[in-house]
Amino acid sequence: MVSTRPSADLPGPGEGAGLRWFRSAWRNLAGASPDAVAVGDELLGRWGEEHRRYHTLSHLLHTLRAVDTLAGQARDPDAVRYAAWFHDAVYEGRPGEDERESALLAERLLTALEVAPERVREVARLVRMTADHRTEPGDANGAVLSDADLSVLASPPDEYLAYTAAVRAEYRRVPDALFRAGRLRILRKLVLAPHLYATEYARAHWEPRARGNIEAEIRRLEAVDRVEPPRL
Repeated sequence: MVSTRPSADLPGPGEGAGLRWFRSAWRNLAGASPDAVAVGDELLGRWGEEHRRYHTLSHLLHTLRAVDTLAGQARDPDAVRYAAWFHDAVYEGRPGEDERESALLAERLLTALEVAPERVREVARLVRMTADHRTEPGDANGAVLSDADLSVLASPPDEYLAYTAAVRAEYRRVPDALFRAGRLRILRKLVLAPHLYATEYARAHWEPRARGNIEAEIRRLEAVDRVEPPRL
């Protein structure tokens, strides 16, 4: 089971050792040229923006580790890794638009790094796909990235609660009733789907706990809606 928390030998992303881990992972993927280092630093800066609560370096870490777990099922694991780095590089709480802008950023920066054009196109496609996580049959790269991005759903219950709290904090300007209604629509759609995950590994190892977490969150949100307002 993938954990949302950094392991004991990896300090939190805000600490020096954590940042060294990210820089090492980026260097292993993109190389150590000055331009590659500069792009990596730009991405770390974006993921570390202060307004983020869930789409943070911790989420990037979680996604990269999940990609590593599923890499054997991808057609181009490095394209998926690049897409993981870029998939929430632009995050302003604008569903769809953030993914489009993140894809454009990937195209611009990876082209400047002279990444092969076909891989750049694939990375941009994968980033755009995370707007709805819809993958077509045979899309091995998309299946791996989608499942890695959604692997948080299969966290242990206490970590799942932390995830939901972080998501709520990112939408803190949305009134509670509107947030609950929107969140319930998303969760009910997920739980009614035949499968939450697209890869065989995730379906076997992550899906049962993910469904349990989602169903428990639905019950919590519905319970709040059933509480009568106080009488004045």
